[in-house]
Amino acid sequence: MISQGVGVVVSNVNGWRAILAITLLMVALPGKAEERLVAHFSAGSLHEWQEKSFVGNTRYQFVTDAGRQSLEASANGTASGLFREITIDLNKTPYLNWSWWVDGVLQGNDEKLKSGDDYPVRIYVVVSGGFFFWRTRAINYVWSNSQPLDSHWPNAYTRRAAMVAVRSGAEQSGQWMSEKRNVREDFRRLFGNDIDQIDAVAIMSDSDNSGGQVRARYGDIFFSSQ
Repeated sequence: MISQGVGVVVSNVNGWRAILAITLLMVALPGKAEERLVAHFSAGSLHEWQEKSFVGNTRYQFVTDAGRQSLEASANGTASGLFREITIDLNKTPYLNWSWWVDGVLQGNDEKLKSGDDYPVRIYVVVSGGFFFWRTRAINYVWSNSQPLDSHWPNAYTRRAAMVAVRSGAEQSGQWMSEKRNVREDFRRLFGNDIDQIDAVAIMSDSDNSGGQVRARYGDIFFSSQ
């Protein structure tokens, strides 16, 4: 009888150990992050993207360098962007992820003035106001020419758009840089608004105000839960 009881105790202990091990494994290995693809430039796709011209046309073309395909933008005193209307649930996927590359930055631009509102690369996220256009809000994530890293300021043309310097200066030009931003937190920080979704994403490389030249590349763009 004693040996049987010991066997039961040992069995129970081993059972609890197994349960504990499984629990710890589940904690250590979280579920795969949810993702929502916005731009698949590495596959040479512009599906559902449209162009909007402001001053002439920036040249957008797919290029492959060192086995990596991306969307290259070249602006010579021009400004046109590409946009995609897409609804992203920020409760599920609040993080915007992308990669970009610049050949250089524009020198001598005061980016807080209309005359200096040019950037080698920028990515917009837009919350539509619908018929109430004055409620539309946008964040421009930019590779700044000279503003301090992670600084922000109102767009030179409208107070409904905020600029954020994710990168700055020419020090990292010629290198691919990967970025991640919590869009929901950024809207709260910059506009004081709690938003549940964004309605469009856009990219633009422009040099119309300065009359200079820029060349840059965009990698894939997606939203994620983590």
